[in-house]
Amino acid sequence: MRLAELSERSGVSIATIKYYLREGLLPPGRRVSATTADYDEGHLRRLRLVRAMIQVGQVPVARVRMVLGHVDDESLGRTMRLGAALWALPHEPEPADGKGDGGGDGGGGAGEDEATVAARAEVDQLLRALGWSTARELGELSPVHRSLVAAVATLTRLGYPWDAELMAPYAQLMHQVAVRDLDFVETFPSEAEKAETAVAATILFQPVLKALHRLAQEEESARRYGLE
Repeated sequence: MRLAELSERSGVSIATIKYYLREGLLPPGRRVSATTADYDEGHLRRLRLVRAMIQVGQVPVARVRMVLGHVDDESLGRTMRLGAALWALPHEPEPADGKGDGGGDGGGGAGEDEATVAARAEVDQLLRALGWSTARELGELSPVHRSLVAAVATLTRLGYPWDAELMAPYAQLMHQVAVRDLDFVETFPSEAEKAETAVAATILFQPVLKALHRLAQEEESARRYGLE
């Protein structure tokens, strides 16, 4: 398809598509003349992913470029490719003291408060009990692990201590969600499409999960306590 058709099918203006091309967020089309290029379904799919990251995920352009760099890195195996792309997405706030930024030994630091130290111990105990060996091995290298530690530490400071035993049932439910996520990802033929889908699902489906969670809470509350 030509640029005008790509714009029409994607709902993205020609000027914005040209901007994405200049920024390296969209691969160049197949050149057919000095001023004309052809684009295919891969460009349309990538364009939709870029729009999802920028519009829905509020991901800065520089970070989008980083994520897509991992998506397109054919030197990586599937696990590393998916993991690197998802790690590059913005994450929840990490510990305010800046420990565990991935540049140290992964064991925290002397400047951490008691809540953070305790939270890290609970998260480690949780991962050990679940048998999530990869998550334990990566530990503080993972931005998701650091975000979890920070969230548990915040809960503890506010008087809502969430220990490994309390978190375990939630983690098991999330594992079932992850199984379904990857079952869906595996329906796509190429490794690049699998990685693109994993990124898009992370951005687009998390609001769905949050909404379903809240609806479930409302429903259970009504069943237990009535509507009065």
